[in-house]
Amino acid sequence: MKTVLITGTTSGIGFETAKALNKAGHTILMLNRNAEKSEKVMSQMPQPAHVDFYRCDLADLRSVKKATDEVLKKYESLDILLNNAGGIVPEKVMTKDGYELTFQMNQLSHFLLTYEMLPLLKKGKEPRIITLSSEAHRAAKPDFDDLECENGYASFTAYANAKLYNLYFAKQLSKELKSSGIAANALHPGVVNTGFGDKYKGIIGSLIKLLKPFLINAQKGAQTSIHLAATEAGYEKSGLYFKNKKPAKPHKLAFNEEFENRLKAACIERIEKTLGYNPVK
Repeated sequence: MKTVLITGTTSGIGFETAKALNKAGHTILMLNRNAEKSEKVMSQMPQPAHVDFYRCDLADLRSVKKATDEVLKKYESLDILLNNAGGIVPEKVMTKDGYELTFQMNQLSHFLLTYEMLPLLKKGKEPRIITLSSEAHRAAKPDFDDLECENGYASFTAYANAKLYNLYFAKQLSKELKSSGIAANALHPGVVNTGFGDKYKGIIGSLIKLLKPFLINAQKGAQTSIHLAATEAGYEKSGLYFKNKKPAKPHKLAFNEEFENRLKAACIERIEKTLGYNPVK
C-alpha cells in the first residue's frame, strides 16, 4: 500500500480522491487549511486509521513550510504527491506574504511543497507528482514581468495563467527528476460542480449558475487523479497532460522551455524573499 499526500481534501475533487484511495488501502496525508472540516473528513474515510492531517494554508508560505517539516519528521517515504488544491477569486487579493493569491495558492505554494517533499519521494515506490491543471490554461496570457497583476487584474486570466504555470511546473519536474525515478504529470479533471465560482456575482455569477446543471460531479472529476495515482500509467508516462484518464495535447503555449525556466526562477525568488532560503537543493 502507498502513502499519498493530497492538498485540499475537505470537499470536491480532493475529498473524492482521498476517499477512493483510502478505500483502496492507501495511507492518506491531508494538507488542509481548516482543521474542523478536516476532522469531519477523517471520520468519513473508509479507513480513518490510515488518514493523517496537517494544517496547511496555501496563502501562507510559512504555513506550508511548517506542514512539510511535520511530515518530514514523521514519515520516511512518500509514494504520491497530489497537488490538488487551488481556486479562482473574483477580485485581486494579496496574501500575507505579499503575493497575488491566485498565483500563490495554485502554483507558488505547491512549488515549495513539492521541493520540500522530494527527499521522501526519492525513497518512495514508483513515486509520482500529480498536479491539477485545467483546460482553462488555453486562455492564458502569461506575463512574467507582471506575475502579481500590478498592471490590472482579470480574475479568469489570473486563473488561466496559474493553470498554464502548473503545466510548466509538471514538465520541468519531469525532466529534472527523471534520473531520480520520479514521474510528474498534470491533468484536467473536467468541468466540475464543486462550488468553485460561487463567490462570483453579476453577469459571471449568473452564467455560472446557468452552467451548473451541465457540470460533472466531484466523484467523476476525481477519476483522472485516481487513475494517475493508482495505475501504472501514472508512473510509466511522465511530463504529460492528462484528460479523461488519457494523455491529451495542451495548448501550444505549454511548449515553452524559456517560460518553464522563468517560472522556476520566479518561484525561487519569492520563496527566498519570504523564507530566506532556496528550496531547490
